[in-house]
Amino acid sequence: MKKGIRGIIRPVLFTAAGALVGLIYYLLIGCESGTCAISSNPINSMAYFGFVGLIMSGPLCPSCRDGACDIKQHEKEE
Repeated sequence: MKKGIRGIIRPVLFTAAGALVGLIYYLLIGCESGTCAISSNPINSMAYFGFVGLIMSGPLCPSCRDGACDIKQHEKEE
């Protein structure tokens, strides 16, 4: 049970951080005319950046999946 909860903490934190960044982006930059798809609405901005955060929470290296990242093995593949 603990392993399942620990595996979900990172994506949740990254998604929440991305949504917070989206809100800050909306408040600081925003779109005055209302024609911008992402920054014209705080919900759209938070959803977009939250999704980006979710994607960034996963392993970017294919050989790093399941927590078994061997950098030396990765260097040999290249």
